[in-house]
Amino acid sequence: MATEPPPPDKYDIVAAYQRLLANDHDLTKPIAAIEALVDAMATTSTETVSETLETLEDHIRTLKSSVSNPISLSAGTDLFQRYLITTLNRPSADLTSPAGAVDFDAIRNQLLTNRGLFASRAKAHRATIAQSGRNLIRDGARVLTNGGSRVVAALLRSVAETGSVRFQVVYVLDPDAASQEGEWSGPAIVAMLRAKGIPVATIPDSAVAGALAEIDLIVVGAEAIVMNGGIISKMGTYQMGLLGNIKHKPFYVVAESHKFVRILPAGQYDLPIKQRAIDFKVGKEGELVSIEHESQGGYTVEDEAVDLSDSGASGGKTGKKDSDNSENPVDYTPPNLISGILTESGVLTPSAVSEELIKIWF
Repeated sequence: MATEPPPPDKYDIVAAYQRLLANDHDLTKPIAAIEALVDAMATTSTETVSETLETLEDHIRTLKSSVSNPISLSAGTDLFQRYLITTLNRPSADLTSPAGAVDFDAIRNQLLTNRGLFASRAKAHRATIAQSGRNLIRDGARVLTNGGSRVVAALLRSVAETGSVRFQVVYVLDPDAASQEGEWSGPAIVAMLRAKGIPVATIPDSAVAGALAEIDLIVVGAEAIVMNGGIISKMGTYQMGLLGNIKHKPFYVVAESHKFVRILPAGQYDLPIKQRAIDFKVGKEGELVSIEHESQGGYTVEDEAVDLSDSGASGGKTGKKDSDNSENPVDYTPPNLISGILTESGVLTPSAVSEELIKIWF
């Protein structure tokens, strides 16, 4: 028997988000955030547009403040916020009362009806990218990649399944990769590719420059694609792009368009999160203490969560940590290092990302 939804004032948006990610490993963070917000709004009784939007902002603020890196999650919350604002401002005939007012019960029913639509579309988009991206990898190619990207893994697997393209993969793994767990960890993807008959070599970050002479192209995923067409991805991706550019290697990003996010970093240390990229320590061996470095290059994730909501209100210190903590740092790869961005809509130039965001928001 179906369980009754929790009362609106008791709805735990953070628990819902974490449960969605735990139950479906194919779900990306933006889509999990959207589904959690759908459930939250569908179980919340509001009677005015302003009350509805205020409730939505409260849930978004709570969700973002629960993680140390809310950038990827923000792509999903932004999309859902835009969807709900459009629905409220321009409701279709079936979402209005006979008097022409917004029917909030009808909107809640529509949200529940469409609950799984975002996730199913996202998975279909991943398959589309894998199918259309086959032309990136030519017979005999040697591909350099990193991270734990679902869509990169799907693309490489799709190329292998054609049976007509022979290629090899050089996979950049962290020194502690053996301790990583999860279906989409680097070692798991390496094992999956090898099981598909794809020859895979693994190298550490320090070997990237030396390996590039043997590489034909670089293919990476992204946690987020920012307004200027740059990407935020696993730490070390920027290094791969920079070295690849020097060696004139094509650098392609494969990612779903739901990872487009409305932020514009001015540089490597202008990301709207706190992470410990450079960790200064003092003290005797065994009694080392980290010293926070306030200037560019060193910042710590433990101090506070950063709110990326439109209201700009601070989420305050949460003390909470999740999978987006200092063990999974990210960096920013600027658009001038990127040859193309492959989405479900095709291959985009980095400059086209801003146009896509304009289509979504305006």
